[in-house]
Amino acid sequence: MFVAEVVGNVWGTRKHCSLCDKRLLLVRPIDPLTEERTGDAIMAVEYGTGAGPGSIVLVMDEGGSARSVLHDDKAPIRTVIVGIVDSVVSGGKVKKYD
Repeated sequence: MFVAEVVGNVWGTRKHCSLCDKRLLLVRPIDPLTEERTGDAIMAVEYGTGAGPGSIVLVMDEGGSARSVLHDDKAPIRTVIVGIVDSVVSGGKVKKYD
């Protein structure tokens, strides 16, 4: 899992049937305390969190666990947004997000 910022939407004219009712977003990993980029943007499935561009989110990046979250063991996914981050506490430092 990692913390990321949602940086965009993804649209497709066709999707696998297991993704038809789910949104696809671009997320970029960040350091949760400094918000500095730590990696390249990747596509993630959003399902029920309400995340959108600008949201700071918790991302699961492991296929079996991602499919488990969606309750679909045949879904062709690896990365799913599992929550919206409100705050992070680490080493006595606190970072809150709006």
